[in-house]
Amino acid sequence: MFLIYSQENPAELSEEKMEQLRVAHLAVMDEARSKGIFEAAEPLRPTSTATTVRMEGGKPLIIDGPFAETKEQLAGYYLLDCDNLDEAISWAAKIPTSCKGGEGCIEIRAVADRAYLLARSRANS
Repeated sequence: MFLIYSQENPAELSEEKMEQLRVAHLAVMDEARSKGIFEAAEPLRPTSTATTVRMEGGKPLIIDGPFAETKEQLAGYYLLDCDNLDEAISWAAKIPTSCKGGEGCIEIRAVADRAYLLARSRANS
């Protein structure tokens, strides 16, 4: 999974820049589809729409906003079926971000498969 972090500043992005960004994302998705590794990709709504649920004393505590206040926010994700970390890194380099000057970062994280989750569950039982 590729987690896209960038700064939320839509007012600073012109319509032209937003369209360039959209086209760049579509190009990466189309290329990944053509290689047969595309699983999913979605942008996320702004952090102002986030709700965080924490458990406190066995009861949910509902908080408006994201889990953490940070300089960069989780903006979206890609889910690609890569063979190894080197391949994932090459794909991450293609994913555009929308920070000032196009800067941002992509976090690569393996998705745990069911066998892994079952093994951990049994080990903790």
